[in-house]
Amino acid sequence: MLTDETIKTLELQANAIRQSIIEMLVTAESGHTAGPLGMADIFTYLYFYGLRHNPKKPDWPERDRLVLSNGHICPVLYATMAYVGYFPKYWLGTLRKLGSHLQGHPHRDFLPELETSSGPLGSGLSQSVGMALAERIDSGRSYKKWIYCLMSDGELDAGNTWEGAMLAGKEGLGNLIAIIDRNNIQIDGFTEDIMPLEPLSDKWRAFNWHVQEIDGHNFRELDEAIGQVKAVFDKPSVIIAHTIPGRGVPEFERKYEWHGKPPNKEEGERALAELRTLGGKIRSEHE
Repeated sequence: MLTDETIKTLELQANAIRQSIIEMLVTAESGHTAGPLGMADIFTYLYFYGLRHNPKKPDWPERDRLVLSNGHICPVLYATMAYVGYFPKYWLGTLRKLGSHLQGHPHRDFLPELETSSGPLGSGLSQSVGMALAERIDSGRSYKKWIYCLMSDGELDAGNTWEGAMLAGKEGLGNLIAIIDRNNIQIDGFTEDIMPLEPLSDKWRAFNWHVQEIDGHNFRELDEAIGQVKAVFDKPSVIIAHTIPGRGVPEFERKYEWHGKPPNKEEGERALAELRTLGGKIRSEHE
């Protein structure tokens, strides 16, 4: 289980990643704000604690695989990968620039350290199902590698998601872990206004998935959920992580308008000030 000291380290790391996300978006003058800020805790947990991987050997055969299905939140993926050592942090300043390694959606031709290219919403789960099936063929049911698929709630509007869910349930892919960013927003508004998803847990159970719901900003809950997943061998697992879009910046939080736009320079300065203050509170709370 996570110690209090490890949780403090992860919280501070996530705060630093959020600051880098703001800096990247301000420099790029383009990109998505709410989702990357909301998912910083989950990416931090995975890359700094939960995943089996080696930044110095990105193609290590025994690594777990992480597929980002909703590729538009890639600023959080890039920032986390930079902080954990996959590439230099100064690359973050090139987000969305012509010829950059860090394209507006993850692209393996520009960044081979990625597991997949992504952009078309709804495709990531099907890609992950293929990886999970291949791993089972290679190793049988004594799974050596875990396949993580990170998804948005808004992209569940895409039918391809449910085709992948149906196949994974039918095959009983116990090495597949889907994590849904349940932040309740998409580019046009709130999910329950655009295309209602509830009862979301029941839908996944109907497809023969093991389902858990957690606070996506609580490292202990996330760790416990992953632990439970690894005790389930006969069906795929989904963790519905309730998150706050724009987390850490009150000006952005829970506002769908920040789904697909970057902060300007002044908004970015205010956001960074909020995050620096939050970082100070994290340090004092753990002293």
